[in-house]
Amino acid sequence: MNKNNLKLETAIFAGGCFWCTEAVFQRLNGVEEVVSGYTGGTIKNPAYREIATGRTGHAEGVKIAFDASQISYEELLEVFFATHDPTTLNRQGNDVGTQYRSEIFYTTAEQKQLAEDFIKLLEKEKVFDSPIVTAISAEKPFYLAEEDHHNYYNQHRQQPYCQIIIDPKIKKLNNYFSKKLKHGTL
Repeated sequence: MNKNNLKLETAIFAGGCFWCTEAVFQRLNGVEEVVSGYTGGTIKNPAYREIATGRTGHAEGVKIAFDASQISYEELLEVFFATHDPTTLNRQGNDVGTQYRSEIFYTTAEQKQLAEDFIKLLEKEKVFDSPIVTAISAEKPFYLAEEDHHNYYNQHRQQPYCQIIIDPKIKKLNNYFSKKLKHGTL
C-alpha cells in the first residue's frame, strides 16, 4: 500500500455493496488503493456466504489507502455521503441487511471528529430529507473479500447490476467531483 515512499493514510467506509463503494473511490486522485472486504463483525475470517446471511455482524466495506497531500479525509467523506444513501438503516436500494449498513470506521481520533463534524454539518444544512443513520465506529479487523469481488465493476461493466446500480453512482461522481478524478477514468 505504499507507492513511491508516500506516507499513506487509511480510511474505511461501509456504504452498501462494496462493488459500488470500491468503484467510486478507485477513481479519485490521491487514492492509491481500494480493497473490498468485511469489517465490524464478530467472527474471524468470514466468507461471503456467511456475510450474506447478515448474521455475522460484518458490513461490506472498503479500505482506502490515500495520499492526504492530494485528497483529504474530509473530501473522502464528501464523496462517501454523496454516493450512497446514509438515511436508510441496513439497506442501500434493493440490498437489505446489516451487511449493507452505512458506517464509518475511523482509524484515528481526528477521523472520528471529522466524521462527527461532517454529519452535524449535513444535518444542519438539511442536505438529506431524513435523518442520517451512518454509524461511526473505531476501526475493527478488516478481512479481504474473496478475489472475485475485487475490482468488480471495472471487470464486469456489462453486468446488469453494474449498469443499473453502479453506473449512476459513477455518473454522479463524474458530474459533481470531476476535478477530483484521476485522468482517464470514467
